[in-house]
Amino acid sequence: MKLIRVGAAVLNQTPLDWDGNATRIRGAITVAREAGVSILCLPELCITGYGCEDAFHAPGTQQMALEILEQLKLETKGMVVSFGLPLMVCGSLYNTACLVVDGNILGFAAKQNLAGDGIHYEQRWFKPFPAEVHYTLRAPNGQTYEIGDFVFEVGGIRIGFEICEDAWVADRPGAELASRGVDLIFNPSASHFAFGKHEIRKRFVIEGSRAFNVGYIYANLLGNESGRAIYDGDAMIAQAGKLLVTGPRFSYADWHVTHAVVDIDLVRMNRARSVSFRPKLHELDATWLGADFAFPSINPEKSASTHPAWESSPHIKEEEFSRAESLALFDYLRKSRSQGFVVSLSGGADSAACSYLVARMVDFALSELGADAFLKKLGHIRGLDEAKTNKAKTNKQLVHRLLACVYQATRNSGDVTRNAARTVAEALGAEYFEFDVDRVVEEYKTLVTRGLGRELDWKTDDVALQNIQARARAPGVWMLTNIRGALLLSTSNRSEAAVGYATMDGDTSGGLAPIAGIDKAFIRRWLRWCETTGPDGIGPLPELAAVNNQAPTAELRPPSSKQTDEDDLMPYELLDAIERCAIRDKLSPSEVFSVMQADFPQYSRLQLVGWIERFFRLWSRNQWKRERYAPSFHLDDENLDPKTWCRFPILSGGYEHELSALRKNFLS
Repeated sequence: MKLIRVGAAVLNQTPLDWDGNATRIRGAITVAREAGVSILCLPELCITGYGCEDAFHAPGTQQMALEILEQLKLETKGMVVSFGLPLMVCGSLYNTACLVVDGNILGFAAKQNLAGDGIHYEQRWFKPFPAEVHYTLRAPNGQTYEIGDFVFEVGGIRIGFEICEDAWVADRPGAELASRGVDLIFNPSASHFAFGKHEIRKRFVIEGSRAFNVGYIYANLLGNESGRAIYDGDAMIAQAGKLLVTGPRFSYADWHVTHAVVDIDLVRMNRARSVSFRPKLHELDATWLGADFAFPSINPEKSASTHPAWESSPHIKEEEFSRAESLALFDYLRKSRSQGFVVSLSGGADSAACSYLVARMVDFALSELGADAFLKKLGHIRGLDEAKTNKAKTNKQLVHRLLACVYQATRNSGDVTRNAARTVAEALGAEYFEFDVDRVVEEYKTLVTRGLGRELDWKTDDVALQNIQARARAPGVWMLTNIRGALLLSTSNRSEAAVGYATMDGDTSGGLAPIAGIDKAFIRRWLRWCETTGPDGIGPLPELAAVNNQAPTAELRPPSSKQTDEDDLMPYELLDAIERCAIRDKLSPSEVFSVMQADFPQYSRLQLVGWIERFFRLWSRNQWKRERYAPSFHLDDENLDPKTWCRFPILSGGYEHELSALRKNFLS
């Protein structure tokens, strides 16, 4: 048996953080070496960070990446390690993986298939490298490098690369690599989190190892790298159709190394037994780069992959949401060097969700890191180290320092929402304030009344009288945020963004909108789950009943109007279903009606036509609002963020022709 210990390292990198990224890479290499790993795969573009955006085009970025590579190669004595970085070749920039053997650069493999859908825009910066092309590059640093569609032979082990998107396409480079007799395929990735995506990755890793008869090593990024995308830190190693080991997801560590023993002789035997294997013998000499290397002898072991209980939960979406959002908030907090978070806590579902996630962030991070490492990671925050050692107290004391919640009342606010806000804030441990902004609202109304020369009235000025209340809340909470040096969280959700059911410079105020990528129906369902069950290892928060037992309301009209969100709009379940059909699936109003009529038979034709028409009109009218939303986290393929996912013209025909056909076809 020829046994090799291989590893996949996940890294929590930051774009252009040269020293920090290099330090984390060194840390992962050190841990891998201590574990006896001989061959280590690092994530895609790990030296620069994946989310450098247009800074990839800066010559300084490309030059610095090579300089860091030259430094890091010295860390690989006695190991084989792949590094990700951009490389300029003949005036074109390529996304590459560099294989370093025992301190020496062997060569570069380049990404052949670029991600250009959804939140990805790789074609803006990189060119796809053509298959079966090989080139000798003299770099600005004077070094000569080989780059191309190579198989690397190291100490008799043959290694090839599929870089992230390469494994997601139908014509995978792995098939060609298999025909050239590779033993191991590395997949360095920067694959953003989305609900259920872990299972898809697992399938192509396992199937790749089976179909190509190889050992397959997959290494992803970890955490909130650059603001919007969340990386769950997937690491997987498979052999001949069997998953040997997976790493932990949503870790708060700077790096983590997952390793396993691959039997190279078993891989080759399976390949030899495969009737479909047809080696391309005539290409082998011309497409290989080789290096001598002596792999240490190791004893066989039985790989054991353990999974936390939540990975098998029937509520996996709720578990993933809790962990992804909490990790994203933690990284955003420390990378922005903010002093904490502030939430304008209305007593409703959305602001309660944002506050709850901050508290869970503390719980998850403390549970994994312990108090000392937690305080070190957030060492820039003043007064945080004053937390006591008692665990039960420590969590709430940390939440109290990191989260301030403000209930801002007007004459239209009721005791139900006030009590709900206070109850949730106290249960979480947040610092709680109450501001009475009614006087501010009345002063604005008086100012405008004098200017217009008439009294304002709910019959004629409804929207303006509602919006001024939301806007009057913004200056005070912004002031508190500035005083604390904190980050104000906007609490709008995706359902509100779709129809513009939010006040610009009011409830949309904030530097980060953590739940703007998720629909209201899910938020309400998730909060009920948090009330009764909660994330594994955390448990329920019964105090959320104070929020969950209410009908969602903006509470901006007089109490006698009994205002609710769904009366203003439509049932949230229906709204979200219309949004998915209209925006995600790009169906016309008439096509949406056909789907809604089948899925929601409890509503009449008149109701459905009216709500569908309302959705399309509000969607078209409010694109300008979506353009102004604070950055949000990406969670699934129903994102409405115009900067990273869903582009729509600010000015349009507003579906007038299509809506006329809807009324004609289904109401005549």
